Amino acid sequence: MEKVKKYKLIFSSKNMLILTAIVPTVVFYIIFSYGAIIYAFYLSLHNWTLGEPIRFLKFANYLKVLKDDSLFYKSLGNTFYYSIVVVPLGAVLALLLAVGINGLGKLAPIFRVIYFIPVVSSLVAISVVWRWLYQPEFGLINEIGGVLGGPKLMWLQDPHLAMLAVIIMAIWHGVGYTMVIFLAGLQGIPQTFYEAAMIDGASRWQLLKNITIPLLMPTITFVLVTGLIGSLQVFTEMYVLLGSPGSGPLHATRTIVVHLYERAFSYFQLGYASATAFILFGVILIFTVIQLKLLRTKWEY
Repeated sequence: MEKVKKYKLIFSSKNMLILTAIVPTVVFYIIFSYGAIIYAFYLSLHNWTLGEPIRFLKFANYLKVLKDDSLFYKSLGNTFYYSIVVVPLGAVLALLLAVGINGLGKLAPIFRVIYFIPVVSSLVAISVVWRWLYQPEFGLINEIGGVLGGPKLMWLQDPHLAMLAVIIMAIWHGVGYTMVIFLAGLQGIPQTFYEAAMIDGASRWQLLKNITIPLLMPTITFVLVTGLIGSLQVFTEMYVLLGSPGSGPLHATRTIVVHLYERAFSYFQLGYASATAFILFGVILIFTVIQLKLLRTKWEY
């Protein structure tokens, strides 16, 4: 009798309506997420170039990427360079902004919105605007530099400056998001720690060094781990700022995703591009595990 009631409860009209709404979404997600991943792995084991017959190659695509593709290592080096600069520098700048805004009281929400506006703006639109800012002849950045007596720089045409130009835009675009995360972490730190330290005569630097940063370590870990995962997959900034496929002058801004995009959609080497994508997945997984091991704290407050 209890089982009958239980089944009636499960298959009630209200629950069936909920299941009817949820099931299509779940099925859609499984097919276009996990199904796509499985199919991409299948492609990575085959020589599939559009217009040619499909041939099973086992792991030949992976070996070709790692052994014979010099542009892959160029892309890997550019990706690491981008990540090593953007993630720590962006985190430090966001932390300083968060600490400053956290002490503004009623004015804090205004500055929080101002710094967060670039985050909710379209990255493509922002990249187009920055492309005009970097324009060598009449771009605003060179115009300001000219007023200050500086030379006109070929930001996106110079292989020594192209990656720097992308990094500046990326930090400007992402600092607002990271700042909001840090603000949430700062508001979770009990004020009694600061009050006790100030009674003992601690300076602002000592408060930041000995209280704020140690107690923010879980937040810092989250920011650095998610930031690295995102930066290793950077693509849109390069594609829009430098034009298709986004490799820049002398491949100066060629990242792994730009590299696999070109292989897939310029040369139509879908199997080769899929193998590159799974190698990138392995790189991200390794560095994520290393970060979690190094940054994990063994205490709570």
